[in-house]
Amino acid sequence: MKRIFIPFLSVACLVLVWNVYSQHADSKTDLFHYKHSVVGNNSAVTNIVKELAHHQELRQIALQTKQTPYGIHLTYKDIETENIEQEIKETVLFNATYLFVLVDNVDRITFTFPDYKYTVTRNQLDQWYGQALSTITQEQDVKQLLQHQLKSEMNINQVLTD
Repeated sequence: MKRIFIPFLSVACLVLVWNVYSQHADSKTDLFHYKHSVVGNNSAVTNIVKELAHHQELRQIALQTKQTPYGIHLTYKDIETENIEQEIKETVLFNATYLFVLVDNVDRITFTFPDYKYTVTRNQLDQWYGQALSTITQEQDVKQLLQHQLKSEMNINQVLTD
């Protein structure tokens, strides 16, 4: 009986550990689970933002849902890095891109940092990328767009001017 029980228990433990690990990995990276969310769904917006760049410095999320244009206002603490202005601009574009891809009715997003403030509109980024962000259905496509556009400081400064 012991010969059957010990291998069975070992396999059961292995399956349990694997299941917990894979569920954790899926929940961490599957942002497209929130595709077609709306600004009024504060849980979805909060969960998206918690997975984006510099989420650990995020202080406040405010949703403008009373009237159009609908918006999101994100307030951050200081970001500690050598080239702060460039890091903030990249963060703004990265996070805004994901939010415009995933949240259907957001029209503008304002990012407030201690010394910087940027507002980005959906139309502005659609034009910058040359395509409607709402049509993107896969995370790999978002990553490719970001990689292409964020590789040049000149591209970044085209869309974000002080």
